[in-house]
Amino acid sequence: MSLLQIKRVDYLNAQDAQALVFLLDAYAQDPMGGGEALQAEASGRLCHDMSRIAGAASFIAWLEGKPIGLINCFEGYSTFKAKPLLNVHDIAVLAGHRGQGVGQALLKAAQDYAQTRGCCKLTLEVLSGNAQAMASYKRFGFAQYELDPAAGQAQFMQKWL
Repeated sequence: MSLLQIKRVDYLNAQDAQALVFLLDAYAQDPMGGGEALQAEASGRLCHDMSRIAGAASFIAWLEGKPIGLINCFEGYSTFKAKPLLNVHDIAVLAGHRGQGVGQALLKAAQDYAQTRGCCKLTLEVLSGNAQAMASYKRFGFAQYELDPAAGQAQFMQKWL
C-alpha cells in the first residue's frame, strides 16, 4: 500500500469530519460494530463534540484520496503509573481493505501519538468473537490485561445511562 497515508483528523475540517462519520457509520453497521447505522442526531454533532474533548485524537487512513480506515482515541490516566494512557475507542477498516496492514498503520499512528504525549500504555477493548481484530492487536503487541495471573484477566463491562 504505497499510497496509504495516515493523517490526524481536524474535527472542524469538513472533509475530515465527513470522512470520520462515513467510516464510523460503516463500522457501526458492521456486525462487530452492532449492525445499526449511526443515528442522524449523533453523526450530526459528533465531530463538533469531539473537537471540544481535550484528550480526543483520531486518525484516518487515506488511500488514493479515499478514506478507508479510522482510529478514535481518548487520553485517560493510569493511577498506578501516574502517567497518561491512550485508549483506542474505535478502530475500523472498510471491509475491502482488511488484511492489508491498514489497521496496523492506524495502531502505529496512535502509538506514536501516545508516545509524544508521554503515555505509559495503549488500551482497547475487543469482542471475544472478533478473531480477526484480536489477531491484529496481538500482532501489534497487545495482550490480555492482568495484574496477577491468579486473580484472572480484566473484563470490560458497561452500564447504559
